[in-house]
Amino acid sequence: MKRHAAILATLLALSSPAAADIEEARDLMEAGRFAEAREMLWPAARSGNADAEELIGVMYALGLGVEKDEVRAFEWYLRSAMKGHPGAQSGVGWYYEVGIGMPAPDLTRAYMWYVLSAIGGDPDAAISQAEVVKKMTPEQIAHALELAADYKVWMYPFR
Repeated sequence: MKRHAAILATLLALSSPAAADIEEARDLMEAGRFAEAREMLWPAARSGNADAEELIGVMYALGLGVEKDEVRAFEWYLRSAMKGHPGAQSGVGWYYEVGIGMPAPDLTRAYMWYVLSAIGGDPDAAISQAEVVKKMTPEQIAHALELAADYKVWMYPFR
């Protein structure tokens, strides 16, 4: 029991500074201090923190403190989305929907990511789902739901 408590205490100590850094980086972004925010986010993003990865994706998508780069934005969103970040999942869905940074739009994958984002709690995901589904065939919708079910099992096992 003591061993488990010690491990938990260590994990909490390691995660707290990263969480504080991410919140501080958000504040810097809101203040327009993007280069400083990126410097603060970079270590956490490179270490696999989904919140930091999503924010780096936002920076590349909008050209905030970095040169705008849709391909890099998508890659950062995807890293975060695969860890279950609902905002990043909506971002990935949007990239698939419009086809930016890829050969062509993929409505099936767009819808799949919007479904996952909605499961994760993104309030805008349902709106995105409703819009993209208007452009899809019943077969595409069924395939998207099948793919979403595959991801949901490991991404959101208790939902």
